Order: sequence, then C-alpha cells, then structure tokens
Amino acid sequence: MSLRTLKAVPLTAEAFRAFGEVIEPDNCTEIRLINNGTTTRFHDIAPVDVSSGGGHALISIFRGKPFDLPFRVEMLERHPLGSQAFMPLEGRPYLVVVAPDADGRPGEPVAFIASGAQGVSYARGTWHHPLVALGERSDFLVVDRGGSGVNLAEYVLDAPVLVDG
Repeated sequence: MSLRTLKAVPLTAEAFRAFGEVIEPDNCTEIRLINNGTTTRFHDIAPVDVSSGGGHALISIFRGKPFDLPFRVEMLERHPLGSQAFMPLEGRPYLVVVAPDADGRPGEPVAFIASGAQGVSYARGTWHHPLVALGERSDFLVVDRGGSGVNLAEYVLDAPVLVDG
C-alpha cells in the first residue's frame, strides 16, 4: 500500500473553522480596552465546551517532544465530551492535523502549520492528531475537560499519511 502525502498549509481561522477556532487576536470580533486603558482584551475568541456529563475546565501545560517534517500520521483522536485548546508558550511553530467525522471515524485529513503566535481550540468531537511540536521541544498551555466519563477515542488509520510542509 503506498503512503499518501498530505501538504500542510499555513493555519488560518477561515480554513480551520470546521474543526474549531484559531486562538489569535486577528480572529476576534470583540475587542475591549480594560484596566484603565492599559490592556487590550481580545474577548471570547474560542468557547470552552467542557460541561457535558458534569465536566469541568482544566488548565495544564503539555511539553511536546520535537518532530520534523515529513511527519507520519498513523492515528487520530477525539474528545467526545469537550473541547480542547492549545496555546504555544515559546513562540515555536507546530503541526495541526484534523479530519472531519465520517460516521464515527476520521474522514480525509487536513494539515496546517500553526505559527508560534497561534493557538487552536478543537471543537468537541473533532478528530485530530496529538500534539506535534516542530523542530524543538515546546510547551503549550492546554485548556480541556476534566471529570468523569470517557473523553478520549482513538482511531488507527487504515493507511498512514505522510505530512510535509
């Protein structure tokens, strides 16, 4: 079986919208000046969807081991009970691989290169690859769901996909 190659494209809010939200000031529709005008608040960029089944929000730091392109994708995961947001803390790019749902399994994957200034918030139930830091070890602030219930489904792809930049 031949290995399919998927081209990763730059991450934009419009291209990613079917999978969730891009976390960056340019993707904000409501901007507020707060703290006596010393701070700009980019308000409500991405929803935090974690209340299903009595869940609660967690804030964690994930440390991603570095990978290079091309990158081999063999599995995708999703979180059926809540959203999951990643915000890079060290300004380094990372790889985002997502896929639409196709009757309970991942459909055709799409790949993006996120800049070190862009975060992503995967909508509840969105198929995605686990964290892929590019080039160097990188830390990410992660907001996702805690609480009871099984909030992880994994799917091994029928055929791996090679992602290149």
